[in-house]
Amino acid sequence: MIQTFQNERDRRFGETLVSQGKVDLADIERALEVQASVKIRLESALIRVGAISEDNLLRELSLQYGLKVLSERDIASIQAIYNFIKEGEWNLGWFLSKEVLAWPAQEEDVLVVIARDIFAPAIPEFFRRFSPKKRLERCLCPNFLLDKVLDELANEHSVESLFNDEETRHLRQLAEEAPVVEFVNNLIAQAVDLNASDVHIEPEEAEFKVRFRVDGVLQDRMAQPASRFAAIASRIKLVSGLDISEKRLPQDGRMTTRMGGSDMDVRVSCAPCVHGESVVLRLLPKDKDDASLGKLGLDQQHLNLLKNWSRLSSGIVLVTGPTGSGKSTTLHAALKESNDGARKIITVEDPVEIRVPNITQIQTHEEIGYTFANALRAILRQDPDVIMIGEIRDLETAEIAIQAALSGHLVFSTLHTNDALSSFTRLIDMGLEPFLVAAPIQGVQAQRLIRTLCQNCAIASESPRNFEKDLIEHIKPFVENNWKKAVGCPQCQHTGYSGRSGIYELIPVDGQLQDLIVTGATLNDLKRSVSKRGFRNLKEDGFIKASRGETALEEVMRVLGNEEGMI
Repeated sequence: MIQTFQNERDRRFGETLVSQGKVDLADIERALEVQASVKIRLESALIRVGAISEDNLLRELSLQYGLKVLSERDIASIQAIYNFIKEGEWNLGWFLSKEVLAWPAQEEDVLVVIARDIFAPAIPEFFRRFSPKKRLERCLCPNFLLDKVLDELANEHSVESLFNDEETRHLRQLAEEAPVVEFVNNLIAQAVDLNASDVHIEPEEAEFKVRFRVDGVLQDRMAQPASRFAAIASRIKLVSGLDISEKRLPQDGRMTTRMGGSDMDVRVSCAPCVHGESVVLRLLPKDKDDASLGKLGLDQQHLNLLKNWSRLSSGIVLVTGPTGSGKSTTLHAALKESNDGARKIITVEDPVEIRVPNITQIQTHEEIGYTFANALRAILRQDPDVIMIGEIRDLETAEIAIQAALSGHLVFSTLHTNDALSSFTRLIDMGLEPFLVAAPIQGVQAQRLIRTLCQNCAIASESPRNFEKDLIEHIKPFVENNWKKAVGCPQCQHTGYSGRSGIYELIPVDGQLQDLIVTGATLNDLKRSVSKRGFRNLKEDGFIKASRGETALEEVMRVLGNEEGMI
């Protein structure tokens, strides 16, 4: 493999990355193949094949070569760069063609230089010839910043921008340009590094913004000139199987990529908006390591209860909560617990987000009439033991699920309700008889996802005053006095939080609860009954976890908002 490197610097850098476990030999080999075919730097080739994110790459280059990594605030203004080139009577075309930028540093006789290839021999030769008294301070910066400044510099002088042609006949060509390919691949790699669940690309009049959803909260990542949007959107459409010429109608697509040594499914959604198209990428790891009950943040009492439900031979287990509350992850974790090798497990989902080995997973297609109800009728003839229904949306699906449970199948499914007990009233409102609701359901679970505190920067906080004067006795033994609050540091991107966990409400359906459902008890009656028997609600579970220092009380209040039971 050493003989395939184009130069000694590439060889040293590649071997360093491999020895540190940042990439593997297969990644290097793929990058070298790309490098040989398109004549780019090894660093760019590694980004293009998805072996490493640009942020991680820049850190390694900085460590190995002792070069500073510049952020946007470190780069001189367009006017300052322009004035520097103009006053030096230098050829602007050389800077644009070589993708080099330079400006005077605060120190006398020092020039700061950034470039697409900062190690290119043409750079020191150029400045040695035209500015021999200046010492060069070569620095690194993300490619998207370099592209942004180069575009703005070119526009300043009415030079045709690389990305300004939005004609349909040129979109495919633009999408295949190396800077565009690198931008999109690096965008996904950065999102993976930050454990982002979604990437939002939002066009505005003069620019488009990129935001990452990290731990359920959107974070601004970068802004780019609007002139680049057409090429980038076209690239995303091209690789996800969408029509690059269609901008008037919504489109949904999918692509598969490999980032950081793991396979990633990316769901793509494009929707027309005032300034173009809003593009959203949903990142779905094919092998989700946290899809197990022990990693969901369940207390031992809740964990044991959910494990017992997962091992039942028949009945219905419902998981409730709004969109984005982690219901699918919980269901797949329960399926893994059920999957003892002796049972046939089939799922019906829309879409299939988490791939689970040794489980038959079916994708519905409502546009051709293959609905949840139709799929359920089909899989009941497949001799299943356990069935997972992505969502009970209508009366027909609910009736088939209940019949399946009553005929000896274990059924998992979800509902969109605010709490666990509302599941019963929701099913009755769909048109089910109360006795059919009470009989097969073994347990219901409501959940929310909360951000967990960054343990690197979280600090102690005072106990909240007058928060719970009438704190229910059954949760007092679980409350600790380890309150903390978020601060923020570089490790957590200055958010104060790192990762997410769940707060839960689990209600087993026993004879007493069945009687209340059949007799038409109100939701408040049901809540009083389960509270008296020691089952805590979402607010109480969140309160307990905040008291343990796992999260901040403010985060619990943010997630639960004004929902019933919250202060």
